Amino acid sequence: MTPDLEVSREIAASPSAVFAAITDITRMGEWSPETIRAEWNDGFDGPAVGARFSGHNRNGDKEWTTEAEIVELVADERFFFDCNFRGFVFAKWGYAIEPTESGCRVTEYSQDLRPEEARGMSTSMSGVADRHAHNRAGMEATLERLAAALEA
Repeated sequence: MTPDLEVSREIAASPSAVFAAITDITRMGEWSPETIRAEWNDGFDGPAVGARFSGHNRNGDKEWTTEAEIVELVADERFFFDCNFRGFVFAKWGYAIEPTESGCRVTEYSQDLRPEEARGMSTSMSGVADRHAHNRAGMEATLERLAAALEA
């Protein structure tokens, strides 16, 4: 992945605790300000390469669902997934975890793969005109919420 964005934060929790939290996609609504809930798709019940899940998102009065597929999973280190819309990978997301003396450093990555001609439809569907700024703010909030939950 060649990320368009990456945001990092120190979290005073073990890499395994962070990994367990971020790979439990049913909890994503607790961390993300845009994803209100997520669930495993039929035939999948936990994180594994190839596992698929659906994320239900909201921005103001706009709501939409995306399907994701886990493409990389390394226990306590990496969790990366592709987001698909009608079979087209439009975004890649991921988390890397590095141990530190006080816990770990978590970096969230995103890569926007939408072609220029699809951006208008995406803006109409989500209500987000500046996806780069919106994602950066969301990533910062996600890591802040994750830290607050795990450090409590």
